Amino acid sequence: MRIDANTKILIVGLGLIGGSYAWALSEKGYEVGGIDINQESVEYALQKGWITHGRTTDDGEYIGQFDLIISALYPHTFIEWIKKHQQYIKKNALLTDTTGVKRCFIYDLQALLRDDLEFIGAHPMAGREKSGIEFADKDIFKSANYIVTPTEKNTEAAIETCSQIGHILGFRCVTTLSPEKHDEMIGFLSQLTHCIAVSLMTCRESDSFSEYTGDSFRDLTRIAKINEVMWTELFLLNKDDLVAQMECFETQFKKLKEYIMNGNAEEMREMMRNSTKQREKFDIKKDD
Repeated sequence: MRIDANTKILIVGLGLIGGSYAWALSEKGYEVGGIDINQESVEYALQKGWITHGRTTDDGEYIGQFDLIISALYPHTFIEWIKKHQQYIKKNALLTDTTGVKRCFIYDLQALLRDDLEFIGAHPMAGREKSGIEFADKDIFKSANYIVTPTEKNTEAAIETCSQIGHILGFRCVTTLSPEKHDEMIGFLSQLTHCIAVSLMTCRESDSFSEYTGDSFRDLTRIAKINEVMWTELFLLNKDDLVAQMECFETQFKKLKEYIMNGNAEEMREMMRNSTKQREKFDIKKDD
């Protein structure tokens, strides 16, 4: 399928990301429906005009209306939702997701689906330090990356449609990775950084630190304000890749520690020059 003006889109899970998707898609003129167990979230989305209609209960007739279903649920919750509701999903509908890990569930989910349905993974690399639909923002996608994660079971049409979603939402960059490569990269680029921020914020405690800190500490620990339920699940689901990236970080941190202990000034400078060079690559891509 290809998304057009007649495509009916269902968002399952109206939190921060689901709400942001609904807002961005409805503003583009698409008919968007929403499902969430929280009545207040559905009512909030309706009041804002981000969805045309919504439900909190299991309504098979309602689910069967949609051509495209986007899950903004946790991985295990989405699998349970599919087991319970796929009997109602429209024939030849396309399903995708927004979750931050892939390999641990994507193959099981594809094997679970009816033959006339197709699921393709996607990861919007966008978010905030707060959760809930009241913090949704259609503009969080503008400077962010969107990763499509196809498997051998996916058709070219599904890959193109999933990529189209990223462009419609306004992501800066839309790319494709295998589920395995995705989880390796996310272990380093996202999960490791959250581990560092959490560790930094918990290695020392003082009520007065906020009176002395500068921007560097605030910037480095911004993501330490964390959704502990979601990130615990993501860490554990991707633990092999994440632990490997943590060990890589530990190696470099230990090297820098030894340079400082031994007074190896030139080695430190070389490490810092390399750090600056690598960081500049991100600045260039952001400006493009």
